[in-house]
Amino acid sequence: MKILVVSSVYPRFPEDSEVPWLRRSVACLKEKGNEIKILAPAYKGLKSHTIDGIEVKRFRYATKDLEILTHDEGAPSKMANKPWLQLLAIPYIISGIFKCLSLVRTYKPDIIHAHWPFPHGLIVLLAAKLFNIPVVLNFHGAELLLIKKHPFVRPVLAFLIGQADAIFANSSFTAKKIQQIRSCQVEISPYGTTLSSKASGVLHTVQEKFKILFVGRHIERKGITYLLQAAQKLSPEKFEIRIVGQGDLTNALKQEASNISNVIFTGKLSPEDLEKEYREANVFVLPAIVDSKGDTEGLGVVLIEAVENDLVLVASNVGGIPDVVIHNKTGILVNQKNPQELADAFNTLAKDPELCNRLVQGAKEHVQKNFSWDAIIEKQLTIYQKILKRKNSPENSEE
Repeated sequence: MKILVVSSVYPRFPEDSEVPWLRRSVACLKEKGNEIKILAPAYKGLKSHTIDGIEVKRFRYATKDLEILTHDEGAPSKMANKPWLQLLAIPYIISGIFKCLSLVRTYKPDIIHAHWPFPHGLIVLLAAKLFNIPVVLNFHGAELLLIKKHPFVRPVLAFLIGQADAIFANSSFTAKKIQQIRSCQVEISPYGTTLSSKASGVLHTVQEKFKILFVGRHIERKGITYLLQAAQKLSPEKFEIRIVGQGDLTNALKQEASNISNVIFTGKLSPEDLEKEYREANVFVLPAIVDSKGDTEGLGVVLIEAVENDLVLVASNVGGIPDVVIHNKTGILVNQKNPQELADAFNTLAKDPELCNRLVQGAKEHVQKNFSWDAIIEKQLTIYQKILKRKNSPENSEE
């Protein structure tokens, strides 16, 4: 099967850490014998290239210095911080449409799989119609957030949903948001783990301190400030909280934590050092919130990575997180913005190794069944095949 994957972001070089889940997804599709090409925008003049043996076709949409709308941070966040970047949206869409037309004409894919339907549904639609190629639209949540600030996005997405042959969502939370725009069938297609786990399957033993790990960007919706408030309620002799990553709020968070002795900021880590953090921690925490823009976690792939490394999960009951964390079965869910509930959860787990073991085992079974790449890709290919069978059916041929 020939598949054209369209995305706003794709790794620019072998060591690039952008969208590791998409890179892994594409690699798995290739391993199953499919032929893949990627269509993505240029970044600062980046030309088309090959990565992991897969061609990445880049389209230019501005001068080299201005091609910064994507990569490093989501376009909606970039445009919120720098409103003038919105001026690049029109040339981005127009350039993408022409590049997509050219690529589809020569490549002749069987399926077009477009991630982030606004604006990529617009970019692929003309080529799909002209060359009669089925389209899968894959929602990740960010495009739905745009509706709040730009109401015109809703009817555009409603139209695009109606034109698609299948709709994918990264979580049941995102799926419900899609169905509020237009009634349709939505397939849940989550992310699998992106770490090469060396987990032993044995519960992490408590050494000198009970280590609590956070990994992610330092942005509002991650709720890190509430984790810092929870740290103040924990004994510094018994608990250590390690915060991996960086972001717009890093300096402010470090200032907030300046008098909290049991909090350590590690900065951004190499894959090897990150795996070491996972191996040495006891609990993984994602204290996510619904932020001031209405944004929250679409799924939380870091939770899946934590499970792969035998960590107990503590997370907020928001967004797509409950797809991974089922309270008292695969982890502990707490109410958002509640430092006391976070602290209580950590204290409970530190005192009850048997509970920790039960939650880890429950989480591993849940992830293996619902978030393994084998299961995700198998479902994706099954849907592709159904679409192609429907397209080639006698009824459609007669039309």
